[in-house]
Amino acid sequence: QVQLVESGGGLVQPGGSLRLSCAASGIIFSIYRLGWYRQAPGKQRELVASIFSGGVLNYVDSVKGRFTISRDNAKNTVYLQMNSLKVEDTAVYYCNAWYGSNRHNHWGQGTQVTVSS
Repeated sequence: QVQLVESGGGLVQPGGSLRLSCAASGIIFSIYRLGWYRQAPGKQRELVASIFSGGVLNYVDSVKGRFTISRDNAKNTVYLQMNSLKVEDTAVYYCNAWYGSNRHNHWGQGTQVTVSS
């Protein structure tokens, strides 16, 4: 059974930092593309950052220079370091693991990130 379990969300003031973690089980973690998505109220889910098995990174423009995605294949864990957080970063953040098809497309339950003074 595949499980992706996120942690690290919470309430933070503008300009603050959070680190999200996503621990995976039930998959061959190292071959998957891993991604962090987010969904704000009334908006579509968007891909924030992704990291491929070979290490290629992608970021949405709005987080470039502030967020960093990384993976630890030995721990089956993907991270999202979020710095200089803005109010508009407020959303539910979801971990995703994808390998080539919908059959190998897995989601975590989501973790709330709220940026507010």
